[in-house]
Amino acid sequence: MVFDNKIKQKNMKKILLDTNFLLIPIQFKLDIFTEIRNICNFKYKLYILDKTIEELNNIIEKQKGKNKDAAKFALKLVKFKKINIIKTKEKFSVDRLIVETANKKAYIVATLDKPLKKQLKLKNIALIVLRQKKRLVLDGNI
Repeated sequence: MVFDNKIKQKNMKKILLDTNFLLIPIQFKLDIFTEIRNICNFKYKLYILDKTIEELNNIIEKQKGKNKDAAKFALKLVKFKKINIIKTKEKFSVDRLIVETANKKAYIVATLDKPLKKQLKLKNIALIVLRQKKRLVLDGNI
């Protein structure tokens, strides 16, 4: 039975959520978790970097209005959905850490960031992106 569980975990994909992706529910009134479930016909686990939490807290401290509300809601979602948090030691930018993490450990990255998407595509890293501000799509080879 333990052997079967290891096989299931090995086949499980990892999805790394970028900060801006977590803001979608408030900014675009879209349930990202239902959307991810709808487009992923495989088992997966969701992850964020510890630096993402820092970025969300920074938005809450320094911004007003919709962005602040979106960041507060995103932090609640991270707790409620029990999203796994990856601890980082490096002092690099979040984008660089995402690229390095995704490249080393074969993550699918969910982001809205155009420069980040470009870097990830160059490394053939699969993406989850927002299309027409209405739906999520899987972009790239899984």
